[in-house]
Amino acid sequence: MTIITVCGMGFGTSLMLKMTIDDILAENKIKAEVSAWDLGSVKGRHADLFVASEDMKSNLTDIGANIIFIKNLTDTEEVRGKILKAVKQLQ
Repeated sequence: MTIITVCGMGFGTSLMLKMTIDDILAENKIKAEVSAWDLGSVKGRHADLFVASEDMKSNLTDIGANIIFIKNLTDTEEVRGKILKAVKQLQ
């Protein structure tokens, strides 16, 4: 499984999400490749799941893939709930 986290520049929000997701997946013994990308480079990339903050929603409408939007990036429980639900649906 491939998961891509997305933010405007590719090294702030997306890296924070990547680290949080890596921890959640490890805790649940789920194997996935998680990488962080910037908005300009992510288009045309393939992933099973994309994860971004709510404020990126209007920029990611044309990705055509499974996308999760996170409202509160510091709320690990929100990220955990959304990631685990999406991963289980994709397995």
